[in-house]
Amino acid sequence: MTSLWLDQAPAITTDHFESGARYDVAIIGAGLTGLTSALLLSRAGKRVVVLEARHVGAVATGNTTAKLSLLQGSRLSSIHRVSGRGVAGAYLAANRAGAQWLRDYLDERGVAYDRRPAYSYATTPRGMATMQREYEVARELGLPVERVRTDELPFTTHGAVRLDDQAQFDPMLVLAALADDVRELGGVIVDDVRVTGVAARHDPAVVSTSRGEVRAGAVVVATGSPVLDRGLYWAKLTPRRSYAAAFRVLAPVPNGMYLSVDPTTRSLRSAADPAEAGSQLLLVGGNGHGVGRVDSEAAHLDDLTRWTQQHWPAAERTHVWSAQDYETPHLVPFTGWMPRGAGRIYLATGYDKWGMTNAVQSALQLTAELTGAEPLPWATRLGHRITTPQALARGIGANAAVGWWYAKGWGRMLASRLPEHPVAEGTGVTGRDGTRPTAESTVDGETCRVSALCSHLGAALQWNDLERSWDCPAHGSRFTPRGEVLEGPATRPLGARDPR
Repeated sequence: MTSLWLDQAPAITTDHFESGARYDVAIIGAGLTGLTSALLLSRAGKRVVVLEARHVGAVATGNTTAKLSLLQGSRLSSIHRVSGRGVAGAYLAANRAGAQWLRDYLDERGVAYDRRPAYSYATTPRGMATMQREYEVARELGLPVERVRTDELPFTTHGAVRLDDQAQFDPMLVLAALADDVRELGGVIVDDVRVTGVAARHDPAVVSTSRGEVRAGAVVVATGSPVLDRGLYWAKLTPRRSYAAAFRVLAPVPNGMYLSVDPTTRSLRSAADPAEAGSQLLLVGGNGHGVGRVDSEAAHLDDLTRWTQQHWPAAERTHVWSAQDYETPHLVPFTGWMPRGAGRIYLATGYDKWGMTNAVQSALQLTAELTGAEPLPWATRLGHRITTPQALARGIGANAAVGWWYAKGWGRMLASRLPEHPVAEGTGVTGRDGTRPTAESTVDGETCRVSALCSHLGAALQWNDLERSWDCPAHGSRFTPRGEVLEGPATRPLGARDPR
């Protein structure tokens, strides 16, 4: 599985890792948050290093649908309901600042993007009520949305809310431009180096990695889920995976960017077809679920494909991919200093599928804090929000679900033994090998046996039949068949088990 963006991404080289080097700021993660922060801090005269466990754009940014929009499904009305009007207004102001900065940057650097109207649409009566609430809250907060029909879609809807002059683009082109500019200002970007810990009591802080240590006056954790356990953010975030696919279709693709507000979401936009100049692909996304909490991820992608071909007959799939996003109980990102970090560790997480705006607004906020600039008014409001009963209830419910998945996974593990023969190609199973919880899979003819317990906090892993990975249903860590970390809060690989 490779996203449309990663399949045609420009080459972004890696710099040399210098063990023992000292920097003003070390940034963990080379996605949009990390590289935007690196550029802003470099412009402010800071010496910056960006440390990436895989490669630039490998996780969320390279697997997004890349919509830059202030109309985000039913996001504003949801925040208004859970966290109140003031927080919803500050969230909108933050996203407006992030979107404006990014568009100004793309104009300045000559990175191509398309201006498009954004739509939140409904396909059911329930969705229609949600859409109406979004319209009312958006208007109340000063967003110039309109109620419209959706005549260009090939299926029945109950209407839509439209916001003009939003944007869509190729996110890897953005990351390539940011990386060039960071390096032009003396910044360092290193791939294939995994951060395993930070000793913040030292001045400067000591950042431990898979290749050695570096030192930094401040550390920014810009990974999807923080790879440091300070503040217990893994217990405050709900990890979710969703799917996207690109299709060649015979009918015209929609001009706008669409997102349904119904429980089963569908995201639609166009993108240039790299194989046929002047042609447009249809990008379809949706079918989100909790990480590791479904019987078959492949079935979710198949359902998305069937839906597309139902409404665009003869649609030909060219790319498929998925992404992992994290939701907070109060529905706005966690951005700022990290507890127990001696004032030297900062984080940004919890964008819940809206990383194009939230990554940049978080970078703006972090840069203001790290350079001693005047606090941004919207950042102050978001940082001093009160945990409402609604947000508290959401957090309790999320953690109750985690407890249930711990019990279910361990119960299944104790009740089953591994099969006597290696598992079939493309499959994975868990069970006891003697007394040891073991996960076995076969991929591309290679059978691997690893610990069946997540290296983060010991939840029983689930096999992902689409991406052929071991996924943790508790806090969202993911591992290759050989046990190497792909993403999530885990920093250690799965323990190896003896081969048969």
